[in-house]
Amino acid sequence: MTAAHPTLASLADDLAAGRTTARKLVEDCLGRIADPAGEGQRVFIHVDRDAALAAADAMDALRRANAAPSRFAGIPVSIKDLFDIKGQVTRAGSRALEDSVPAETDATAVARLRRAGFVVIGRTNMTEFAYSGIGINPHYGTPKSVYKREVGYVPGGSSSGAGVSVADRMAYGALGTDTGGSCRIPAAFNGIVGYKPTQSRVPLDGGIPLSSSLDSFGPLANSVACCAILDAVLADEPITALVPRPVKGLRLAVPTTVVLDDLDDAVAKTFERALEILAKHGALIERIEMPEFFDVGVMNAKGGFSPAEAYAWHRYLITSKGDVYDPRVAARIMRGASISAADYIETVAARPSLIARAAARIAPYDALVLPTTANTPPKISDLAADDAFTRENLRALRNPSMINNIDGCAISLPAHRAGEIPVGLMLAQSGGNDRKLFEVAAGVEGVIRS
Repeated sequence: MTAAHPTLASLADDLAAGRTTARKLVEDCLGRIADPAGEGQRVFIHVDRDAALAAADAMDALRRANAAPSRFAGIPVSIKDLFDIKGQVTRAGSRALEDSVPAETDATAVARLRRAGFVVIGRTNMTEFAYSGIGINPHYGTPKSVYKREVGYVPGGSSSGAGVSVADRMAYGALGTDTGGSCRIPAAFNGIVGYKPTQSRVPLDGGIPLSSSLDSFGPLANSVACCAILDAVLADEPITALVPRPVKGLRLAVPTTVVLDDLDDAVAKTFERALEILAKHGALIERIEMPEFFDVGVMNAKGGFSPAEAYAWHRYLITSKGDVYDPRVAARIMRGASISAADYIETVAARPSLIARAAARIAPYDALVLPTTANTPPKISDLAADDAFTRENLRALRNPSMINNIDGCAISLPAHRAGEIPVGLMLAQSGGNDRKLFEVAAGVEGVIRS
């Protein structure tokens, strides 16, 4: 990473050497958030200015006393508005929860970040109730992707503010959620790294659910190693050095089923260039059929998990406050009202076999490799009509949602070159192979934009 986009490790080194302080890092982030020429007002729903400065001062004092809770203590991170933070209202990007009681405790994921000494700088904007991969929010505004700000491209969702907060250095890491791509899509659309862990890896308490079957909590950051550090903290595991796997000899499978269909020209071109680079560096690339990706559509044909499970959570709130919901979100939630219990149970029953078959398919390979999204970030102005929005939303969600359905883990890396429209390269593994995937991704990251 460049000095403009430092890694967590480089920031930790600077803190340890006295080249910077936690207060300086927080003040710099707060300055970028407050910049009237920037996206801060749309990226953040709430900024914890006083609390962040106080936490930074505390971390600086602990470091001077050789008592910092980790070498990363004092580094600012942002928290998606879906998570409980003690004393704050969790709005989930909505107006429907504005009068809710403030949270009594931090979500476990937030508490673990704090315990490691990370400084919570604020709550980031998101698609209302996390229900879209585009990132448009009619209540709090839509932050623009880093690409050609003067034009205005969508940031990706649902962790829209999370992605832009990292890309614009308003935070050096972000806590997001991923039900069908909500960490990976904003990463792809903003040229950063986003990680979706195996679902069981990070506790889901303290986060407003979208789909209890598919939800997972993960990080967005500037590098694979940064995401690995944050993932270890979130999973309550020791932070260990990430050793990249050499690209030479990696066995990478390119699924040809569904996920290569209907790609934007820039996505197809960038993806094929990435494969050529990996092959040049000695990766063994095999194109394989993956019928399990077709079977995801079959399993979800009667509605799937998200509408049914979202409706179960929202049915009383949307009855009393549906008039303040984003109409596009409300429409998707209400689809769950027509899904029968029998159809839902049938979907639940079909999933274990799908997960097992997908794991067996992936087992011979170090990772699957595929485009993160079928599309590049669309222009915000092009999505005013509902049909255009629906089309691009489905194209953004299609590929990443495959991994949620098979309960895998996946990471999106930037694959485009400077000046090109952002395109993400996704690497994926079956559930439980998170550490292996980080090692493979770190190796791929080292060559992919050469």
